[in-house]
Amino acid sequence: MPDPGTTAVVIVLPDATPLLDAACRIDPTLVRPGMPAHVSLLYPFVPRSALTGQDEQRVRSLAADFPATDLLLTEVVTAPGFVAVTVAELQPIVDAFRTQWPGSRPYGGRFGARPAAHVTVAMGADDPTTAAHVRTAVGGLLPLRARTAAIQLVVLTEEGWQSRFTAPLSRPHGG
Repeated sequence: MPDPGTTAVVIVLPDATPLLDAACRIDPTLVRPGMPAHVSLLYPFVPRSALTGQDEQRVRSLAADFPATDLLLTEVVTAPGFVAVTVAELQPIVDAFRTQWPGSRPYGGRFGARPAAHVTVAMGADDPTTAAHVRTAVGGLLPLRARTAAIQLVVLTEEGWQSRFTAPLSRPHGG
C-alpha cells in the first residue's frame, strides 16, 4: 500500500462499479476500499506535501481541454496479480497528463513507460484460479457503457483515498 500523502489524478467511472463488485464477490481483498471504479491519469502524482496551487490549476485547466465522453468497455486484460478492463478511448487524456508531468513514472514503472488506460478491477489476484474467476465474472458484464464527466485529484489518508477536488471535463462540442 502506498504511503499516506500519495496523490493520484483519476477519472471516476461510476457506471463501471459492477466490475469491482464482481471482483469483490469473489474476494473482497482484491478491491481497494474507498476507491471507486476509475481510470488513473497519473499515479503516483505529486506528493501532497509538494502539491502547489499551480499543480491544481494545471489539472483543472487540462481537464477542461477534454470533453465528457461516452465509453464502451469491452476488453478484460490480465497481468500477474492484476485484472483490468482497457479504456482505449481515454488514452489521449492519459497521455496529455503524463506529458504535463514528465517526471511522473506511472505506477512506479511497474507496467512500463506508457501503460494503457484501464480500470483496475482486481489487485493481488496472485492465485491463477482466483484471477481466472475474476476475469470470467468481469467478462460476463461486458460490453459495459460508461460516461466520463470529471477528473478528481485524490489523496491517500490514514482513512483511505479521499477526493481533494473535482474538475469537470468540458462539454462535448455542440453539446
